[in-house]
Amino acid sequence: MTEKMPYRVLLYYKYVPIEDAESFKDEHLKFCKELGLKGRIIVAGEGINGTVSGTFEQTEAYMDHMKSDSRFADMVYKIDEVEEHAFKKMFVRHKKELVTWRLEDDVDPNVTTGKRLKPKEFYEALQQEDVIVIDGRNYYEYDIGHFRGAIRPEVTASRDFPKWVRENLADHKDKKILTYCTGGIRCEKFSGFLLKEGFTDVSQLEGGIVTYGKDEDVQGRLWDGKCYVFDERISVPVNRTEEDVIIAKCYYCGKTEDRYVNCANPECNRQHVCCEECEPKVKRSCTDECREHPRNRFQEELKSTQS
Repeated sequence: MTEKMPYRVLLYYKYVPIEDAESFKDEHLKFCKELGLKGRIIVAGEGINGTVSGTFEQTEAYMDHMKSDSRFADMVYKIDEVEEHAFKKMFVRHKKELVTWRLEDDVDPNVTTGKRLKPKEFYEALQQEDVIVIDGRNYYEYDIGHFRGAIRPEVTASRDFPKWVRENLADHKDKKILTYCTGGIRCEKFSGFLLKEGFTDVSQLEGGIVTYGKDEDVQGRLWDGKCYVFDERISVPVNRTEEDVIIAKCYYCGKTEDRYVNCANPECNRQHVCCEECEPKVKRSCTDECREHPRNRFQEELKSTQS
């Protein structure tokens, strides 16, 4: 029997009205800090979206607390076991939207959203003819891993999707559309937006890539590379079969690699793929300017290890 790791990461969201979200944010931050959790949570009038890490006891206490609130009683948690905290601090922020779409005609996922497909259903749909698979994430997330045959979105933020869809998919509204994202939250409004735009057959991967990778029936099949995540791990494996492949390439030498790093220039912090051999050569910096930056963190880290 595999020994359990000491920490867990919870990934979750729920579109549900929260009155006085600003006050809820303050109370929730206090509660999370008292538990000893670390992570990032967004609270809006339309719901909650979070990723937190903590011990088994801390995460259980958090879920029990949330389940005692009728608004979040049926909220679904994706759970990963990890060796240590996946975050350095605890943040709870109040925003207008859980995901920044800024849609002209906003979508309420509880009213309008695409058909939810279980992992096995999604796997089967991926293999159908004449289907269009749209990655509902940003291009840099796609580059490190994606479903085979999925369209790479030329976007850097969710708010860029409406324009991209209108410019690239307007002639395909009668096609079967499949969408997916990390944990499912982005597809809730994205699939609803597509329906409002006139697309007639829109489905989304229920629970997102994270759930797909854990499903015992599909075991992550038809996924290439890794899944980008918004915590200290940066990426996690999805495909658990012999089909698993690496598709990303080192930004510097072009070697096949799936290791994401942050640029060592604290004013840049650009995330990019970098192999271990290139990291010291380029000081983990994406440009010459970043390499010469006076506060380059790679130089500081090197000094601390040598002292």
